[in-house]
Amino acid sequence: MDNVKKEKLALFDLDGTLFNTNDVNYHAYKEALENYGYKFERDYWYKNCIGVHYKDFLAPLGITDEETLHGIHRIKKQCYKKYLPHAKENTRLFEIIELIKPVYYVALVTTASKVNVEDILKTFDRLEVFDKKFTQEDFKKMKPDPEGYLKAMEYFGIKPENTIIFEDSESGLKAAESSGAFCYKTFGFNDSTQTN
Repeated sequence: MDNVKKEKLALFDLDGTLFNTNDVNYHAYKEALENYGYKFERDYWYKNCIGVHYKDFLAPLGITDEETLHGIHRIKKQCYKKYLPHAKENTRLFEIIELIKPVYYVALVTTASKVNVEDILKTFDRLEVFDKKFTQEDFKKMKPDPEGYLKAMEYFGIKPENTIIFEDSESGLKAAESSGAFCYKTFGFNDSTQTN
């Protein structure tokens, strides 16, 4: 973060907003689940899992044991990087970030893990874009709870009325609305018809 005091804050979700990672996450979870003997269908992923915390979309598959859940998530994080060629960048939104940076602090707020966030930002050479990155490890409550966005505002000392949030998923939009900040929904980027 630079030394110039700014009065405004822009917060960005990662998956579905800055990057289309649908296929990345699908293949990573599929591989992780197969390690535990579970089948993971593409249709189920697109209908039930995008924008949802992994514990919530794995529970209907009968996976509720904490040790198994953590094991699946650990493997998913490990194999995520090899599926990054499936990711697509929202280049126009990154262009907007560069335009507003002189006036706004810009931060990432995502329920993705720190290691996977670093993997994708390094892959697309976007690691240095943000003043701060808030990941899954930085808060206890996941979206639709606004905790992540509220922590980001607190960190920068910026009030909700001076904050804008860019989101795509239903749970993310609920979190943004509950935070009291202005919210912009990203459309047309999260393409569920994407093929391998």
